[in-house]
Amino acid sequence: MEKNQIIKQFIYSLTIILLSVANVYAQKNNDNKKQNYLKYYSNSYDSARIKFIETSQILKKKYPASKMFQIKVPSKTDNNLFVDILYLPSLKEKNKLFILSSGVHGIEGHVGSAIQQMFIDRFICDSLLEETGVLLIHSVNPYGYKYDRRFSENNVDINRNSSIVDTLYNIVNEGYPKVNDFINPTKKVNTRSLGNIFFAPKAIMKILKASMPVLRQAILQGQYQYPDGLYYGGNKLEPQTASLIPILTSVCEPYKTVFEIDLHTGYGERGKLHFFPNPVDSVTQKKIETIFKEERIDWGDSDGFYTVTGDFVGFIWQINKNKTFIPMAFEYGTLNTQKTSGSLKSIHIMILENEGYHYGYKKERDRIKVKNDILEMYYPSSEEWRIKIMKKTEDVYKKILPIYFNNDF
Repeated sequence: MEKNQIIKQFIYSLTIILLSVANVYAQKNNDNKKQNYLKYYSNSYDSARIKFIETSQILKKKYPASKMFQIKVPSKTDNNLFVDILYLPSLKEKNKLFILSSGVHGIEGHVGSAIQQMFIDRFICDSLLEETGVLLIHSVNPYGYKYDRRFSENNVDINRNSSIVDTLYNIVNEGYPKVNDFINPTKKVNTRSLGNIFFAPKAIMKILKASMPVLRQAILQGQYQYPDGLYYGGNKLEPQTASLIPILTSVCEPYKTVFEIDLHTGYGERGKLHFFPNPVDSVTQKKIETIFKEERIDWGDSDGFYTVTGDFVGFIWQINKNKTFIPMAFEYGTLNTQKTSGSLKSIHIMILENEGYHYGYKKERDRIKVKNDILEMYYPSSEEWRIKIMKKTEDVYKKILPIYFNNDF
């Protein structure tokens, strides 16, 4: 073999080796980046709670003025249900308070807890706390989180239950009785029954009679007359929500401005972060537009929009009615519910889960299917989805938090 050919062969072989090493390094680097986001997720309510408490204790040592609260939630079946709270007061003047809450819809706490962990790990620092306090409310509905339900042990949707005014529970959702029999069957779940196999055509007939927006509003608004029905708002405040009032009142009292973000999953385009401030006045709208200037806010003009009564963010607003209050709900889409097919799939899963909770399942396979479907709806198993929403949230925090901290609202 000629000398030049040997040199060429050597260079070729060396190039192949270097490219292989580079690919291995790139893959390892990519895997590390993935794990840097996936590490925030926990496998259960109990492990997420332990992680939140341990992280809070570390921060309490660093910031001795911090406070930790525990609200024990009464239960007929479980003696270890708690709402855990960490309050980090501002280090200097108490101008602004930032509140981040998770698990109002229990099963959504899987993602909400992870987002809170990421916030703690990547954003809590001296400069953030200089003139801004931070309040983290972990797992407002621990029963639903632990047992993968959207609702509390009392079948109450806390995001339809939260109000300091009792008149909430006298509201009559006039559209709900028209769909009650359809969305609240009273038999053991049989996922292979003809009624469930042909659920979509039946639902479409309902839509043709009433239209999708009317039907969606009737179902999702919240109702206070059917205790076993979907989206039941209760007849009084759930115990943990009532116990939050003195804590929230005390923590918020010294601050002039309060910015609350409540974390949710399920509604909207899959993998997309949606922003819902709920109805606000024009002054508050301008403040929200200032903070979220690079994001599209859903002001109620989208096709899939619906209003609710007794939402948790509104509850915190009621407590801070004499302050500047900036409300926001983060909603991480999973099933493309802005489309009719996704919306029908979503409500069907909800119907079966609620039916199974109250009346049981015909066979074990039915229970397993419904359990898997409800988890996928609120806590997708896809690592790609989990990483994507974590990255997006981090990017949003990087933009909105400095604006909030550095502007006079």
